[in-house]
This record gives sequence, C-alpha cells and structure tokens, in this order.
Amino acid sequence: MNKNLHDTQFFQTVQENKMDVDQVLDLVYTALSEKGYNPVNQIVGYVMSGDPTYITSHKNARSLIMKVERDDILELLLSYYIRHKIDRH
Repeated sequence: MNKNLHDTQFFQTVQENKMDVDQVLDLVYTALSEKGYNPVNQIVGYVMSGDPTYITSHKNARSLIMKVERDDILELLLSYYIRHKIDRH
C-alpha cells in the first residue's frame, strides 16, 4: 500500500488578478464614454438593477464590473461623496 494515499494533499490554485473597485469603475467609465454612453446613468442602472447589459462589453467592461460586488461599488461611491462633500463642512 502506498503511504502517500493517506497523507493530506495540498493544492495551490492560481488566483486571478484581483482589481480594486475603483480600478474597475475607472475602466468601465472609460469604456462607456468611448462608446458614447452616459457612464453615470449606465453605472447607476447596473448598480440598481444588477442587469449587466447596462455595461458595454467594449474593453471587457461588462466582465470586469461583474467581478466586484454591487454593494462594494455603492460603498465606494458613497464614502467618496461623504469624504468630499459632507466632511468639508
């Protein structure tokens, strides 16, 4: 009997390059602008509905935005707004 069959085996997975939410939004915004869409309206539509068709597939933007959680997008945008608008007063 081969003793290796009783040993714990470890597998290492290759992890995809994980992008920050702000990097994804920057790339998606650029892709939407290049295709002539209103990026703010399209991103809001996606965040509110979860429907990825709001985002163009140009420059792989649709695939990129689906790799981040919509909650994380909303949290980033809201925290940015609070830091730059509300905390100034």
